[in-house]
Amino acid sequence: RVDPEQLAYVLYTSGSTGRPKGAGLPHRGVVNRIVWSIRRHGIGPGDRVMQKTPFGFDVSAWEFFAPLAAGARLVVARPGGHRDPAWLARAIERERVTTIHFVPSLLEAFLEEPDLATRCRSLRQVMASGEALGADLADRFFARLPGVELHNLYGPTEASIDVSTYTCRAGSVPRSVPIGRPISNVELLVLDRRLEPVPIGVPGELLIGGVALARGYLGRAALTAERFVPHPFSRDPGARLY
Repeated sequence: RVDPEQLAYVLYTSGSTGRPKGAGLPHRGVVNRIVWSIRRHGIGPGDRVMQKTPFGFDVSAWEFFAPLAAGARLVVARPGGHRDPAWLARAIERERVTTIHFVPSLLEAFLEEPDLATRCRSLRQVMASGEALGADLADRFFARLPGVELHNLYGPTEASIDVSTYTCRAGSVPRSVPIGRPISNVELLVLDRRLEPVPIGVPGELLIGGVALARGYLGRAALTAERFVPHPFSRDPGARLY
């Protein structure tokens, strides 16, 4: 039997420190993210989702399991294919891919490929995460792929792939593309150093709560206690924020 609190995987991330630390993600957060994505993006048996992210990165978990859970077709990229925009364009055309994820820097290179609107007619939605999505890039996306949806997602490794989403709209992309609103069963708070809410317009630190949180860092109890703090507003005594 598998319990929702048991580990699904451990991913190592260095963040800005350069010292790798293993974030342990339980089943509950990963399943929540997959179920949310299937519902939010309408993934079903008619879809073909490309899996191209190396499995050392958390986006790969969504790419692997969302299409399988939804009854969609899983299209697995060749090794190294995620770094080759020309191959990706051919694969999308050949396999009639409907859903794909890009980090913005690779999306920028992909948009340089010729005749994308014709070759990628099957494509109906693109997810972007892992880096900041620039407004100029979003505008160019809609110019090269008219009619295709563009979703900007955000989330650290410590919080089950993604915790927020923003859908870009052609012709009305803000100059600073937002990270959007929290996904289902996730809470986003902007707090000060005392973990008190800051007024609208006042800078603060973004903290994440809800089912998405990792259990902590593998074998590093002190760092876990430092980064995963008790939730000051929750009635659940075990609730934490990251």
